[in-house]
This record gives sequence, C-alpha cells and structure tokens, in this order.
Amino acid sequence: MRRFIPFGLAAFILCNAVIAAADGDWAYWRGAAATGMARGDAPLTWNDTQGVRWKATIPGRGFSSPVVWGDRIFLTTAVPADPAAAKRGLVEHRFLVQCYDRATGKVLWEQVARTETPHELAHPTYGSFASNAPITDGKYVYAFFGSRGLYAYTMDGQPVWQKDFGQLRMYMTFGEGAWTWLEGDTLLVVLDHEGESFLVALDKSTGKERWRTPREGNTNWSGPYVTTVNGRKQVIVSASRESVGYDLENGKRIWWARGLGQNTIPQPIASDGLVFVMSGFRNPNLMAIGLGRTGDLTGTNAIVWENQRGNSYTPSPVLHDGILYLLTDSGMLSALDAKTGKPHYVQERLPKPYQFKASPVGANGKLYLATESDDVVVVKMGPKFEVLATNTLKDQTFIATPAIAAGEIYLRAQDTLFAIR
Repeated sequence: MRRFIPFGLAAFILCNAVIAAADGDWAYWRGAAATGMARGDAPLTWNDTQGVRWKATIPGRGFSSPVVWGDRIFLTTAVPADPAAAKRGLVEHRFLVQCYDRATGKVLWEQVARTETPHELAHPTYGSFASNAPITDGKYVYAFFGSRGLYAYTMDGQPVWQKDFGQLRMYMTFGEGAWTWLEGDTLLVVLDHEGESFLVALDKSTGKERWRTPREGNTNWSGPYVTTVNGRKQVIVSASRESVGYDLENGKRIWWARGLGQNTIPQPIASDGLVFVMSGFRNPNLMAIGLGRTGDLTGTNAIVWENQRGNSYTPSPVLHDGILYLLTDSGMLSALDAKTGKPHYVQERLPKPYQFKASPVGANGKLYLATESDDVVVVKMGPKFEVLATNTLKDQTFIATPAIAAGEIYLRAQDTLFAIR
C-alpha cells in the first residue's frame, strides 16, 4: 500500500536519510534512505547450486526483515514451546533477537526478549508473532514485538532497556507488524489497533517517553515515516481513517487527510514536496499529498493526484529517479511518474502468476521481487517493463522483505536465511 501526492512547493526541504549508515549497511527494512533502494550493486542471477554464499537455519517462525550493520545481521523470531500445538492454537513462545555473522551465517548471539503465551492469534499464513522488523544505528539494535514490548540491545547483545505498551487487539486477529523509526536520538512507534491507539516518541538511549499523541485509529500495519518540511521534521503515518503529519518535536498534528481504504500496510514515502500514501484492499487508493500546508487537506488541491489501479495491498513501494514502483499481492507491477501520477506502465504481469507479501527492493537499475513460491524475479528499472532474470531457490517462501548490502542480498525464507553473492 502507498499513498503519495505530487505538489510544487518552492520552499520545501526533504530529508530521506533515516540513519547515517555506511554504503554496506541496511539498517532499516526499506534501506538507509527508506526508499527501498540499496547503495551499490547486487547479484543478477543465482540458484540452489550457484551464488548462495551461505545459508543458516532460523528457529521458530517470523516474517520480520533482516537488517545489516557492519559484519552483523539482525532479525527476530518467535519459537513455540510445542510446535505441533502452535498450529492449532495459542501456546507459549520464546521471543528471540538473533545476531548472525555476515561472513559465515553463524549465530554470534541470541537473546530471549520474553517468554509468553500470546493473547490472540495471528493470520495462519501471513501472520507471525515476530513480524516487526528490527532497526539499528550501529550502537544499539531495537527489536519490537508489539504486544510483547520493545527491547534495546548493544551490538554485542547486552540488554539496555525495555518498554511494555500493553496488549493490542488487531482486526480479525490478523496479527501485528508495524515497524519502528529512528530519527536522530528519537525512536518512534505507532500502536494502532481496535483499542486506544497512539504514536509515541522515545529517547533511544533510555526508552523514556518524550511525548505520546492519541490517534483516531483502528487496526493499522503501517508505521511512522519522517521527512523535513520547511525546515521542520514531520512524522507521517498513513491509515485507513486518515493520514496525518505530526511535529517531531512535540507530537502535535500539523495536517491530516482522509481517503485511503481498509487495511493500510505500505510505508509512506516522500520526494520533491510530495508524500505518497497508499491502500490496496477495499476501496484502494494512492494519494500524492503536497506538503507544507496545515489542517484538514481532505478534498483540497493539496491532494495533487490519486490512483486506484494496481495499488499494493501489502508490499511497500520503491521510489527512484522520479518513478514510483507499485507491486500488487497478485504479482502485477506498475511504474508511475511520481510528480504527475502518469503511468509509464500499469499492471504488467510477471512470468508466472505469483503472490507477494515481501516488498520490492532495488539496486543499480534492478528491481528485486521476492515471491511466495521459490522465485526472486529481477526487473529492469525505468519507464519500460523488462524482466531480466528469474532466480529459483526450490521449496522456499519469501514473506520477509530482502536486504541488500555491499553487493549481497539477504533473503529470509520460512526457516532459512540465505546470503546471495
């Protein structure tokens, strides 16, 4: 899901730098600039016998994306005490934070954040109790387990602090999965559910709350996104009831706009004075919203353009060189001009009738699409649709979004982490 709007603002400053990561790092699940793009290149072809540098077995079940910093890879998972019983109902789980050696795939450390029986189920196919992607700044790694709390560790796995936000009640018990965001020394968390929803800002070193803002929310799987508008940083959250821009310093609402459909998941993304927010389930819509105004923007010309065709339900968009790439869950790819919404191509079909939950990622003119059935399809980036390669790892399902760092791709399948080089 994505929502964005093209708008010509003269005095607009946009900052997409999430974390001051090196070229070889992937510290946030959408990359260092939160656009889905990697710095440098990535492999074009591989298979079960060629290009796999190593693979590591992941215990339990989790769909969180791996993140990379220096020589380490971090991910989260939830391990049931009784795997057979877990297929039938709620059982006790160990909620793990793991660190892997980037060169070998060996586990460097593992911490049990909490041992607990979840209070409600997750989607049997696409939900997990470890779907929230971790994030790191090279000093600490932060692991968010939703109803099981937020945990900060040193890069060597020593606990620093933890915070409990209480239990979430998700629509249809589909499960939890919103990401966190680091902006300077502030860690941002969105907790939207069928109860009291809010956006909270924490001191990243201590976990102490700086502010907490109530939200007019219901269940939402989209998390915070930060950009700079007229010299001040805004926290943007998209949701089915309304998308909102908040002041990073105090959490006050700056603007809001209604217009998205049910079940918002994709990350917002901003460029050239516009922020794009999207929904792809019932009443799908993508809105390009011009930044710089205040108050209720619903129905105004601040909504620069909208799109209802080929919107993503689950995968987040990629934005690069003025083109916004949208991938539907049913495997159709679109490329739109970010400023105008004019399509370069719409709902192009891939070589097979794939299904997707992982978000696309890009590197050096190549867009990587990790499917639910064995394959990672590579498409040429640009105004013309062209499939460059189809890479098969047999009997694998990719729900987590890949990470790309220093020429390597890290793919998390259902119980295996692959390093492709």
